[in-house]
Amino acid sequence: MCTVCGCGGDHDHEHVHADGTVHSHSHGHSHGHSHGHSHGYDHGHDHSHDHDHDHEPVHSRDHRHHADGTLDYGAGEAGTHVPGLSQARIVRIERDILAQNDAYAAENRARLSAAGVFALNLVSSPGSGKTTLLVRTIADLAGRLSVAVIEGDQQTSNDAARIRATGAPAVQINTGKGCHLDAHMVGHALEQVPLPAGGVLFVENVGNLVCPAAFDLGEAHKVVVLSVTEGEDKPLKYPDMFAAADLMLLNKSDLLPHLDFDVAACIANALRVNPRLKTLVVSARTGEGLSTFYAWLEAGAAMAAATTRAGASAAITG
Repeated sequence: MCTVCGCGGDHDHEHVHADGTVHSHSHGHSHGHSHGHSHGYDHGHDHSHDHDHDHEPVHSRDHRHHADGTLDYGAGEAGTHVPGLSQARIVRIERDILAQNDAYAAENRARLSAAGVFALNLVSSPGSGKTTLLVRTIADLAGRLSVAVIEGDQQTSNDAARIRATGAPAVQINTGKGCHLDAHMVGHALEQVPLPAGGVLFVENVGNLVCPAAFDLGEAHKVVVLSVTEGEDKPLKYPDMFAAADLMLLNKSDLLPHLDFDVAACIANALRVNPRLKTLVVSARTGEGLSTFYAWLEAGAAMAAATTRAGASAAITG
């Protein structure tokens, strides 16, 4: 089990299908002390298999009772709860998982930087309109900005098919029981997707406002998409995601006349969690607010390309 988010398992195995889908599935063994062993494959990544056989005592007080009756399982040092594991053990496992992920993310970031690609990690709950937003963005920026997409879902390749229908290249990653993409999965997808030099790579994460917050994929920014149908208190309920993001797109603004939704309150809640968060109110259906988003994308892509050119020039003259 991944103690960072409670999903999947410790062993991730990936298979590439004929349609380009990368299927990741996990085999978890969690029994306490660790036996680590790695298997090298010819794609350049090591797969580490850890079996836990923890015999540390688990504290009986693994949650906190608040005055209003709330049972708070995030009050311990690990910020999470895994039955049978102590808070200290969870913290150690989480650090190991994230350290390994960060190493893969650094490889991805170096690869994207060398290619001059502006990479974004799109995160949201299911149904926020991420894929519709991407389809609209690709169509509107045709001839102006090259785009490629990595799609993450537990099952199906429906979203990748929608992206490919626009003419943009897309690779689908299926995570099975996993509730987020990790940098290892994205590294495999980068071997298949044509990287748009001077353009944008969108990584559409699995719909989930919790788990993807902790995992760096090698992106330049996390962009959180929140729809007006979800409620203005979502940034307070799921603060880690909004704290990790650099931009919030408040989508489906065309539905506001039909909803009891307070835009100002939602933005205030998001800024309360993350004062540096940029926010845009947009509609993938009508195009409201998207021109500002497109200008931000083009500026980011231009900067990524310029940085790569400068690095290449320095390497030649050096």
